[in-house]
Amino acid sequence: MKLHDLQPAPGSRRNRKRIGRGPGGTDKTAGRGHKGQKSRSGAGKGQFFEGGRSTLISRLPKRGFNNVGTTFEVVNLSQLAALEGDTIDRAALEQAGLVRRKDRPVKLLGGGELSRAVTVQVDAASASAVKAVEAAGGQVQVTAAPEKAE
Repeated sequence: MKLHDLQPAPGSRRNRKRIGRGPGGTDKTAGRGHKGQKSRSGAGKGQFFEGGRSTLISRLPKRGFNNVGTTFEVVNLSQLAALEGDTIDRAALEQAGLVRRKDRPVKLLGGGELSRAVTVQVDAASASAVKAVEAAGGQVQVTAAPEKAE
């Protein structure tokens, strides 16, 4: 005997009862009894229904601070050094693959060093990044302040 020869014993497996599908679905009330929520189509309660009382998440105490801050796409100075051109803006960063999400503002951070003068246009910049770019002879243009949190 081989694995593909295995079969359940005759009569041990039955097809499921297809409730509410004509006479074969036990006809009339279709095995659902009379009236009530569970007799209706699309019936039943949600997975987390607790008999009408408040759900667990509603009953638990809420504590702490929920920081709804802005999430930035971050670019470091060391990454700018690899880019060509005198002006580096969002389009250049996206083309280089340094910024992926278009819905987030771009922030320049001071990680690494910059040896040439460039003009950087970003939504926000750290103080150390601005200082390093200006020390290299370039400038940082902060185009827009972030408005809403993500």
